[in-house]
Amino acid sequence: MKAFLPAGLLLALILALSACDGHPTGESAPHEHAGAHGGHGEHEAHDEPRKGEHGGRLLEQDALTVELAIAEEGTPPKYQAWLYRDGQLLPPSAGSVEVRLKRLDRAENHRLEAQADGSLMASSVVGEPHSFDVEVLASIEGQALRWSYPSYEGRTEIERTIAEEAGIRVAPAGPGEIADAHEVQGLLTPVDGKVARVTARFPGPIRRLAVDVGDPVRAGQTLARVESNLSLTEYALTAPISGVVLARNASLGMLAGEGAALFEIADLSTLWVDLHLFGADAQHIRPGLPVEVTRLSDGATARSVLERVLPGTATVSQSTVARASLANADGFWRPGSAVKARIVVARQPAELVVPLAALQSFRDWEVVFVRVGDTYEVRPVELGRRDAERVEVLAGIEKGDQIVVEQSYLVKADIEKSGASHDH
Repeated sequence: MKAFLPAGLLLALILALSACDGHPTGESAPHEHAGAHGGHGEHEAHDEPRKGEHGGRLLEQDALTVELAIAEEGTPPKYQAWLYRDGQLLPPSAGSVEVRLKRLDRAENHRLEAQADGSLMASSVVGEPHSFDVEVLASIEGQALRWSYPSYEGRTEIERTIAEEAGIRVAPAGPGEIADAHEVQGLLTPVDGKVARVTARFPGPIRRLAVDVGDPVRAGQTLARVESNLSLTEYALTAPISGVVLARNASLGMLAGEGAALFEIADLSTLWVDLHLFGADAQHIRPGLPVEVTRLSDGATARSVLERVLPGTATVSQSTVARASLANADGFWRPGSAVKARIVVARQPAELVVPLAALQSFRDWEVVFVRVGDTYEVRPVELGRRDAERVEVLAGIEKGDQIVVEQSYLVKADIEKSGASHDH
């Protein structure tokens, strides 16, 4: 169940996060990586790095320069570089470039090769998020060069104690099941055979009333006394079953007609849940399936199992009734209450699932947030099947990754307050 923060605590958390500069720092001032799209995840408080004619970051040492970008136009993101001496473009055969990235949870290398257009480009793709510490190793005309700088996006740090107080909770991503569930609506009704109507045996005036609507009664208990017009003596009307008085059509002095229903009593210790199936639902739903019943008025829930699907179809609504029983010894459920129900038809295994509460939107991605130590970082994910509780993840995270499963919107808010940009 998703936890909600009191307004005061939420405000205190946001103020605390805003006050602390918990975001990672790096070796060089600008928190960005240069790219053909102009930069990923920079913290704008720092000076912008110098850019070259191709929009890439200029890495300079003495008279030698590497312009480094991430090319994305017409290709998946890949590192691209140009070599210069004294500002003059050199052929790609004049040197070599390797980019080493240190992400939160792994390292990767991108070796750039000479291209016919005068640049060097890697064949390997730079996966999202573009958030890492960058080390560039280059050689130009035999001279070895090295630069390093941080390039972070979609990342923040939150101290463990602050995260715990805010209700931010993580859990490892792992296998699970996706339910094929159908949502239907219906009503609670008394069970047939557990409703009794009490009538007068002989006509005559009602001399005494012992119960009212809503009163519990036991079998054999006196409900009223009637004076018989035939014998002029009183006789008792008694409850034929134990239950609750649903209706009373009697008043003192009223003439009770022979066979007239004066009381209606129902045993409500068990109720029927009559659910209306339409169209294809009636073909998929069968007895024995688990069902979760939710009262529409207040969201109260209970679990049961479908006992039967009635053979008939209502002429007007063209619905079929599926029926389950609901234990009601404490009287918590009332006949006539409108309910909805979630009927699970099947469960399919999935290699990797996360709760729906873990999902957030970030830029134009659907994402989850991974925690490594006290650092939280965005992970764009490719999603598959989903049900009312969880979703299958096809790509973007690995089994065992610590995923934020509660209060993920707070992590998103803290990342967004850092002012990170992602220009394409």
